[in-house]
Amino acid sequence: MSRPTEIAIDLSALRHNYQVAKNLSPHSQTVAVIKADAYGHGAVEVARAIQHQVAIFAVSSEEEASELRSDGILLPILLLEGCFDAQELLSASLKGFEVVTHNHLQLQMIQSMQLPVPIKVWLKVDTGMHRLGIKPEQAVEFVAALSQSSNVSEVILMTHLSIADNLENEFTAYQLERFKRCHQSIETALGMKLKSSIANSAGLMAWPESHSEFDRPGIMLFGLSPFSYPNSIANSLKSVMSFNSKVIAVRSIKSGESVGYGNTWTAQQDSVIATVAVGYGDGYPRNARSGTPVMVNQQRARLCGRVSMDMITVDVTDLTAVSVNDDVELWGKHLSADEVASWADTIGYELVTRMPKRCRRTIAP
Repeated sequence: MSRPTEIAIDLSALRHNYQVAKNLSPHSQTVAVIKADAYGHGAVEVARAIQHQVAIFAVSSEEEASELRSDGILLPILLLEGCFDAQELLSASLKGFEVVTHNHLQLQMIQSMQLPVPIKVWLKVDTGMHRLGIKPEQAVEFVAALSQSSNVSEVILMTHLSIADNLENEFTAYQLERFKRCHQSIETALGMKLKSSIANSAGLMAWPESHSEFDRPGIMLFGLSPFSYPNSIANSLKSVMSFNSKVIAVRSIKSGESVGYGNTWTAQQDSVIATVAVGYGDGYPRNARSGTPVMVNQQRARLCGRVSMDMITVDVTDLTAVSVNDDVELWGKHLSADEVASWADTIGYELVTRMPKRCRRTIAP
């Protein structure tokens, strides 16, 4: 028998989550964000599973997009950071990629080249996140220049919400109003209509005002929530990734005895400890604290002691009989990666995205 640690990907859960996203904004087109190898879920497999449902995919870079093309994904693909040089822009034209433009250098590159096929350009406006994007007052100049270029087939206006996961913060309303004024100023100055894109997962789930011609769900497609508190829509999502292993040892220890490197956890009573074949070498977070939930035979147990490279130890004292080869879920259908992440001072996004190649993967259609 091989080492039992595995990642299981459920594509039916992915399709379910996509439909949840679509139902929230039925009149919008859905841009499925599958950057960073589909948040660690496998970009090619994910794209194949939903390519007949979505309007367009979005990835971070030309390299990610080209991988999808070479594996037969023919839908439009949006490069969220745009092109970094002229060769990438030429590749985008030849392969049917759409590009974000967020600065003067990218604009000049589009203007200076002769592309074989005109491209769609998504002009990013910085409405307050201050990461990428032009200033709203520059938008008329940029749209006019792009519209006059024979290299550009269409311009779509977009922005990104920085704090849409916090419904009590007024900054999202400020961003939406700023984007609205920017959009109107372009239409007034140039006499043209532009499609727009605003909503990320949090916007789609909680800010109907952010719904527009194109919505851009990412993390919610994989069953994780952008919110740190209960959300009814998030509760309807299904986990796409399950991270599983098995118990490989069980031992009884006396009160006062310690477990793991550094003796950081000491039993307060006579206890039963299960050792599980998983560690930070498999993607389980090393900084997960003692007390982090772990599912053993679908019963909730708690991590005890430090996470090792290949193993963790779990306090199963209060569970019904636990034996070697019993099933363990680190996160998945019965335990959200978001909850585990909260015990490791991170977010579910990071846990699923950083999974290494070491673990065996299985994919259910």
